[in-house]
Amino acid sequence: MRIGFAARLIAAVTVVLVAAPAPAYAYEPVEVVHTERVQAGPYAITVGFSRWPVRAMQSLDFSFIPDGGLTGKSGTLEQIGPGIEDDDVVTPLARHPRKRDVWGLDIAALPAESAYTFRFTVDGPAGRGVGELRDIPVVAQPGPPLGLSWAVAVLPLLAFLGFMTVAWRRVRPSRHLTLLD
Repeated sequence: MRIGFAARLIAAVTVVLVAAPAPAYAYEPVEVVHTERVQAGPYAITVGFSRWPVRAMQSLDFSFIPDGGLTGKSGTLEQIGPGIEDDDVVTPLARHPRKRDVWGLDIAALPAESAYTFRFTVDGPAGRGVGELRDIPVVAQPGPPLGLSWAVAVLPLLAFLGFMTVAWRRVRPSRHLTLLD
């Protein structure tokens, strides 16, 4: 049995499309637009923000870059401020998923307009160090208030329910029922 040219061409194109990595799957680089310095005992840490000013409920990347790299160091991040969930108050410092040579938080948001504090505890060759980045200003959430956004978003659903109610009342399916004996 001989496979035709068209079938081989289709198979080859399919393999190329499936096997080749698409640009959409590539990691977007972490762009740092603002930095702050923190001294955690003997360790200096540069805190990078992917957006500045920080806005409430707006996702951004945080990067934590200790001087001398991550080798031989571990630590925790404590977030202090309003609206931080109990599970997120103290978290271990982990590598940033898209920038593996630093610690960081990927696509994180601070929940409310206020001043926040990041407390770092770093363990390393020079011992334990604790430092704080105080008064990180978080300004108002972008866009309209949440209540107004939800009200506008629910309008199509209410219109659909109204339409279905009118259609149901016009058809009156109960009039068309017959009893089976």
